[in-house]
Amino acid sequence: MAFGARSFTNMCWVKLFIALFPSSLFAADVYEQFPDKIKSSQKYVFYSHGLIVEGTNPTPVNARWGTYEFPRIKKALADADYNLIAYHRAKNTKPKAFAQKLASDVRLLIAHGVPASNISLIGFSRGGAITIETSHLLANENVNFIILAACGRYLHNRPSLTMHGHILSIYETSDEVGSCQFLADRSQHIRRFNEIAISTAKEHGAFYTPLPQWIDPVKKWLKEAN
Repeated sequence: MAFGARSFTNMCWVKLFIALFPSSLFAADVYEQFPDKIKSSQKYVFYSHGLIVEGTNPTPVNARWGTYEFPRIKKALADADYNLIAYHRAKNTKPKAFAQKLASDVRLLIAHGVPASNISLIGFSRGGAITIETSHLLANENVNFIILAACGRYLHNRPSLTMHGHILSIYETSDEVGSCQFLADRSQHIRRFNEIAISTAKEHGAFYTPLPQWIDPVKKWLKEAN
């Protein structure tokens, strides 16, 4: 009888939990392609990897910075608070062409009822340049963007390229790719700009692995975005 009573009590708690927190409110999926079903009540996050991962190898090796741990980064970024979409781009992908795809994806989410404030895009290095291009194309001041070590030569050579929305920039102090402040200064439609400098002595390779120095502030910012 004691076991039966305990089971009945546990079942009641489970039913209460489901009633208070319906499953439609939860996310934790990681997609390699755009999801077939869009849930307007959930958040969506796009992660764009660096140039070295373009092709077929998810863990390529750079002689100076080591292995790019794309699978581990996706696993570290995944969270019950949102759906993560992380495409593996083809070799020699044109940044602007892929930015147009991401912009189209974001517009599709919005068309299906997802608030723009529930959509975030993260990009590292070449992926960060693509993310910045996407922000420029969308011109939506409610979307969230995280730029990881992306404000280098590509941005300096394109002074007309600006951003919109809520922006978090993270860069490594030992890396030659530094602050995005110049980009923020020339972008008139940024609603919020925050920047964090990390110091791991790993140069550009700091973002090759899911180090807590950048993963933690990224996930904190994503949870607070809206």
